[in-house]
Amino acid sequence: MAKLAVCGRGIIGRMRLKSPAAVAAVLATTALAWVQPGHAQSIEPRAYSNIPIGVNFLIVGLADASGGLVTEPSLPLEHADLRTDALVLAYARGMDFHGHSGKFDIVVPYVWIDGSARYLDQPVQRRVDGFGDPRLRLSINLHGAPALPAARIASYRQDTIVGLSVQVVAPLGQYDGSRLVNIGTNRWQMTTELGVSKAVGDWTFEVAPAATFFSVNEDFYGGHRRAQEPVYSLQGSVIYGLRRGMWMALSGTYYTGGKATVDGNEGHTLLKNSLLGATFAVPLDRRNSIKFYASTGLVTRIGSDADTFSVAWQHRWGAGL
Repeated sequence: MAKLAVCGRGIIGRMRLKSPAAVAAVLATTALAWVQPGHAQSIEPRAYSNIPIGVNFLIVGLADASGGLVTEPSLPLEHADLRTDALVLAYARGMDFHGHSGKFDIVVPYVWIDGSARYLDQPVQRRVDGFGDPRLRLSINLHGAPALPAARIASYRQDTIVGLSVQVVAPLGQYDGSRLVNIGTNRWQMTTELGVSKAVGDWTFEVAPAATFFSVNEDFYGGHRRAQEPVYSLQGSVIYGLRRGMWMALSGTYYTGGKATVDGNEGHTLLKNSLLGATFAVPLDRRNSIKFYASTGLVTRIGSDADTFSVAWQHRWGAGL
């Protein structure tokens, strides 16, 4: 679960720090894999925004997904009728990396799964809840987003930002090797991503290619050994800044790869899937904001095809805010 602007010139040009909504528009920019229970297949607009150094973010979110299994989307389940609910707690902090802005964030989900599906033409059912795998990420803006304190961030005007992030998912979530459907994945996961963001007036255009790598699950469904090739993805977003610091985004992700083997036997598990999502963010005051997110699968060659809706509250403090 998770799995949350780039401040366009038009937004900053119309508002200053003396306006609480302007401050919220500038600071409501922490990037988290936005209250989505899935891992490699999330959508996240404004992930490489310039947030002020020393500012802390606390995020509490709720998510609901129905359809396929979103905690391990690459499993070749058929006729999936699963519901996944998640409560997410996350923390992020803006940091200075030798004059470049960046951030560290950690996301910890608690997940409920209930429903049924078919795997290799056999029925499977599961009702379980527990902590999911925690995610830790480090992001650095390499170009176009200098490290700035909160007092100077309102005068910043974005042009082009280029950033890089590395996210690690630790296998600490609830897992039962005798069951197919689980909350945790019992394997390490690492995602590297390059993000490019371009502001043009009130509009911001983003593109982010990424690659996700997996360790081997040595206790898959009765003690088998499951390995998976990397998943490659390409995400794009179009973001529009509205009045009083509100913004909305339309995003899409295409991902491929991820062919899996069980005990060395290769199955028909090559992913060629796409996802469409929409985000709407509303600042409440200079310290708080709320975001709404919805997504659906467009094309699913194999694996999960789920519809997701989530909402998150974000609180900011520190660095003289």
